[in-house]
Amino acid sequence: MLISASRGYKELPTLTAISLDQINRALSSRLTPWTDLATAATPSTSTARPTRPPSQSPSLPPPFQTSSPHHPGLPPSPRGRYPFILYPSSFIRACPNSNATHRTHHKLVSIHRKTRFNLPRQGLRKMSTLTAITSSTSPLASAFKKQKVAIIGSGNWGSAIARIAGNNALKLSDIFEYEVSMYVYEEDFNGKPLTQVINELHENPKYLPGIKLPENVVAYPSAAKAAEGATLLVFVLPHQFIRSVCTQLKGQINPEAYAISMIKGVEVKDGEISIFADVIEETLGVECAALSGANIANEVAEDKFSETTIGHREGEKGKEAAELFFKLFDTPTFKVGMIEDVAGVSLCGALKNVVAIAAGFTDGLGWGDNAKAAIMRIGLLEMKRFSEEFFKGVKPETFTETSAGVADLITTCFGGRNRKCAEAFVKTGKSFEVLEKELLNGQKLQGSETAREIHEFLKARGKVDDYPLFKAVYSIAYEGIDAHDLTSKL
Repeated sequence: MLISASRGYKELPTLTAISLDQINRALSSRLTPWTDLATAATPSTSTARPTRPPSQSPSLPPPFQTSSPHHPGLPPSPRGRYPFILYPSSFIRACPNSNATHRTHHKLVSIHRKTRFNLPRQGLRKMSTLTAITSSTSPLASAFKKQKVAIIGSGNWGSAIARIAGNNALKLSDIFEYEVSMYVYEEDFNGKPLTQVINELHENPKYLPGIKLPENVVAYPSAAKAAEGATLLVFVLPHQFIRSVCTQLKGQINPEAYAISMIKGVEVKDGEISIFADVIEETLGVECAALSGANIANEVAEDKFSETTIGHREGEKGKEAAELFFKLFDTPTFKVGMIEDVAGVSLCGALKNVVAIAAGFTDGLGWGDNAKAAIMRIGLLEMKRFSEEFFKGVKPETFTETSAGVADLITTCFGGRNRKCAEAFVKTGKSFEVLEKELLNGQKLQGSETAREIHEFLKARGKVDDYPLFKAVYSIAYEGIDAHDLTSKL
């Protein structure tokens, strides 16, 4: 720390080291009496420090206002010795003869030491320079700006991720606000609105029965209300609804907010294809990352171990967004990895559902595990080739080294709703639309829809035959081709 004094200012430093954890605890309490910090630190060889009776709690008055020509906003000081602590965007003074801790906000960087000065009143007022030199990128830099979280979606996966976010918001109360809002499409459940049921039971009995949600997760029937004031937006809707929800939110979102897409699908419009992280970013004007991985929602909700991957944008804002979402989601049983590849992570999450439909066909046909393994190998190659051909910046390692790639493909081809419905499609002869209603309890089947969208996109470019597995899935699902022909042209 460097203190520069002038115009008669007398410096009498006595340094006492204070750990980062101690400062964090003080900041999170928003009450930072220097005596409380000092008792936890190594004492210096100074005279006795003033103390406050334990029963008296400090209070925070409004920021000081002063007409000092040298340092506007700096409080005048009586005579005597006073401790000063500099934090990011904060200047704090604790008076020995007062039970209050006084705070005024200045644009200062953080220091990790406490210094006591003998400051004459006029010396303080005339002090011309006070500079703390340290890292301006300290972890404390965001301590005064808590993040407000909104989950946009409340299905099986949305409710599971809301549970994780709610629990982490409680544990990391110095980073996140208490309430985690969750947008719930309003529908009737046993004669009551679903939002009311969720808020009363702290459970989503329709889409995630038997799993308790933390009490700080609050359901709202309006997406705009749930997103009000949010700085972290988590989109976890069926991809068929994302465009209409974004339209509702347009112009009502904090422009400094960060978003993350957990949507497993693509949008094909006028012959062009987009990932939903781009749709969200372009519609709402906020930085948007993507999350995908080997994450069957029920297993995640039951705290069974799994991994996931955040794909983030390049640059400092992209990294900052990813780090915040990492803190929001990472737990000992839900391990979060990060990679600079939004497109790759998004496309893995969308295209693996098409491959899972093919895997379900093999189950329905009774072809065994060898056939399914072959379908998965061919499917992974087509996923990777498609992504690299039509999207820029896709990283090969996303497909082979992250949970979003091969791990999610394995999980989806052996479990999950797409494989389940595809198996039933072969065995029953019913359409996917009928099976969706019969088997998914209101959830949406995404693999068959994505297969149709990918086919339309490839057809517009004359490239359908370049992706034989994708073509076969579409032909069986929509053109009446016999499932036994799945591998005939692979």
